[in-house]
Amino acid sequence: MLVKRVMSENPVVVHPDASISEVRSLMEREKVGHIPVLDKAGALAGIITRKDVAKAEPSAATSLDVHEIGYLLSKITVKTAMQKNVVSVDENEVIEEAARIMADRAIGCLPIMRGGLLVGIITDTDLFRIFVDALGAREAGVRITCDIEEKPGQIAKLAQTIAEKGGNIVSFITFDGRDRKCRRVTLKIQGLSLAEIEAVAKSFPGLVCEDIRE
Repeated sequence: MLVKRVMSENPVVVHPDASISEVRSLMEREKVGHIPVLDKAGALAGIITRKDVAKAEPSAATSLDVHEIGYLLSKITVKTAMQKNVVSVDENEVIEEAARIMADRAIGCLPIMRGGLLVGIITDTDLFRIFVDALGAREAGVRITCDIEEKPGQIAKLAQTIAEKGGNIVSFITFDGRDRKCRRVTLKIQGLSLAEIEAVAKSFPGLVCEDIRE
């Protein structure tokens, strides 16, 4: 799956000279926590997040009154609070690479580019939605997690066995197993009862089940 298929297109943007108070209001109104910053030429200059806004605001222990705080925030600009070294990816990047970058760098979003043009943004919330869909969380059926031998054809044989019994796999995802000799798989299966799937699992050679549930 490519990033452009799941990104939020035409994201809300701000300019470096916008005030922190403007950004805070924009985040509340648009219900977003990450806003790309574009310079006058339309190039990506940075990104500002709720955390950046909070850091720029006066401490809760301040002696300033609400009017003084409002005046102060109107004078603090985005360019003084934004993150300038922004990591971005091309719209044709695969989603797992975008997720890896976000996980490895501990960042909550990635601007999506088409050449030098900002065309979208992907956030950790978008990745959560993909994870939910990949695991078939919105689908009815029996969910099974098991370790299967790491050798050619084993996953295909398991899928064939399920199909021969009348089952239909509506979601399938793999993870690293407990060691290099196996791979952990999670499937959501429709068309078979819990008891029928338990019987398949018990009869399939080398399959070690961790969990089966409806």
